[in-house]
Amino acid sequence: MARILAYTSPARGHLFPIVDLLLECRRRGHDVEVHGLASQVPALLAAGLDAHPLAPEIEAAPLDDARAFTALGALRRVVATFLKRAPHEVRSLREVLAARRPDLLLVDINTLGAAALAEVSGIPWAMFSPYLLPLPSRDAPPFGLGLAPGKGALFRARDAAVLAVTRAALADLTKPLNAMRRDLGASALEHAVDFPLPAPRLLMLTSEHFEYPHSDWPSSIHFCGPGLWQPPFELPAYATEPGSPFVLVTLSSEAQGDERMLEVALEALAELPYRVVASSAAHAPERFKAPANARVERFLPHDAILPQAAAVICHGGMGITQRALSHGVPVCVVPHGRDQLEVGRRVERAQAGQVLSPRRVNASALRRAFELTVSCRAGAQGVARDFRENGGPRVAAARLLECL
Repeated sequence: MARILAYTSPARGHLFPIVDLLLECRRRGHDVEVHGLASQVPALLAAGLDAHPLAPEIEAAPLDDARAFTALGALRRVVATFLKRAPHEVRSLREVLAARRPDLLLVDINTLGAAALAEVSGIPWAMFSPYLLPLPSRDAPPFGLGLAPGKGALFRARDAAVLAVTRAALADLTKPLNAMRRDLGASALEHAVDFPLPAPRLLMLTSEHFEYPHSDWPSSIHFCGPGLWQPPFELPAYATEPGSPFVLVTLSSEAQGDERMLEVALEALAELPYRVVASSAAHAPERFKAPANARVERFLPHDAILPQAAAVICHGGMGITQRALSHGVPVCVVPHGRDQLEVGRRVERAQAGQVLSPRRVNASALRRAFELTVSCRAGAQGVARDFRENGGPRVAAARLLECL
């Protein structure tokens, strides 16, 4: 029996996707401990995991990229927040390692400090990513802007220029990242975007076919399919009532200025023959005026709604997007930042939905994008089949345990 320690960043979207993987390891007879978002520790304990909260200093450094005016500015803020959390990750994880002495570490891609400590710990370790990997590749555009891939000299020139600008924008953040790594005895990185490269094994919680092809990515990367765990829920009465199909509208669980999307969606769908169920997440539901065919709640059990859903309208977070697609439900993505432009581009490429710029969000534009999204069910069902073929938690656990 191995002692496995999982260390995550303070986000549901990074904690929930590995729960089924950890439960699978436990079913195989291993001792599993997870450190994550303090508010979710009770749910993890109820699931049967040995769960502990992250250091409060880590949760006290939330992402603030919604305050940026450009995509590059948002990326800089994200990396700066990861660096702000890093010393607290190092301190807290070092204490845990000394007390628990695990045989195997699994660390979140967003934990720059914990990953650097894992690298020098002498303990077998792996990294996991619940989102699309930002590593550059000759086969795809640079990550972040949602650029369409293409071939030929013009596309190569475009991609080279964008990558150069991205690296230049992060150059001053590469220095403190390497200073932190050097203090721990870890190897220096050429660019800040290379931070996943030192991981001896990187578990990608998506499918290879949902991603772009990357022939030059390292062999350490393993696609395992999405992690879809969520806390147990009581089935809402309205989910079992007969009626027209649902439309699920969701905002991000981390504030990022996406509330207008929900306001417009309620207006756009008010006269259509659907039951609208909306999750306001980071925003108080009372601020939204729901028409007769809609209800707005803070959080919803998405798996209770999706089997009867015609489509999902969302910000394009990997969690809700992959959950919807795993049910064969097409997605209308209104991306607001982070990896959401890239997620939307993959949805379009799979013909599993539509993308609408938040700058173009009004009732008529969103209604049209929604109607096109509903027609993409065949593409969404194709993605669902691909997700199933990737094996999910069973494969992810097997890949992790191969590190021992």
